[in-house]
Amino acid sequence: MGLRDSFDRELERLKDAILVLGSHVEDAIAASVTGLKERDIEGSRRVIAQDRVINETRFEIEADALTLIATQQPIARDLRIIAAVLDIASELERMGDYAKGIARITLMLDGRALRGPLVELTGMASITRDMLHESLDAFVRGDADLAQALPERDDEVDALYNQIYGELIGGIVMDPSSIDRANHLLWAAHNLERAADRVTNICERVIFTVTGEMVEMDA
Repeated sequence: MGLRDSFDRELERLKDAILVLGSHVEDAIAASVTGLKERDIEGSRRVIAQDRVINETRFEIEADALTLIATQQPIARDLRIIAAVLDIASELERMGDYAKGIARITLMLDGRALRGPLVELTGMASITRDMLHESLDAFVRGDADLAQALPERDDEVDALYNQIYGELIGGIVMDPSSIDRANHLLWAAHNLERAADRVTNICERVIFTVTGEMVEMDA
């Protein structure tokens, strides 16, 4: 096997590792919101515990990527791919932190009922997970067009966030005693909104990897 073949295999291994990490994050986002809706304490604790796996996977990816740079001295597009792996792994780790934050809200509520726009919150989580999945697919396939189109869906997430915000503020005006519950839901919604912004960052990195041009997208 030639040096190029060996290098290509290592690149594919890094990409596969990013997909595995992304899958962990997708699951964490879904489980955190489900735990919040269903007041699932044990499920939320599992999300928090899983964050350690996400962190460890990120560090393993970084170590492998840096080793590849040191031993193979990649240039041009190969180096952009490895740089993207490092950047995307960091973005995914932060998204995992957002899911952990939502799970912690469930623990803080300690089984208390949480009334509010939970349907919209679920919608935010679903769109964010879809965006994440497709952004990583775009990275693996080198699809700059898909990466360019995906951030438009962030507008849907922002619209749902604004809807949640408006409903919660209106609820506080009608019932000031609801402020604590409203703050919890708003915190969860903010975490999902930030997670979607991180997907936009991934899309920017994909475009740079494919084209060599850094394009800043609105998030």
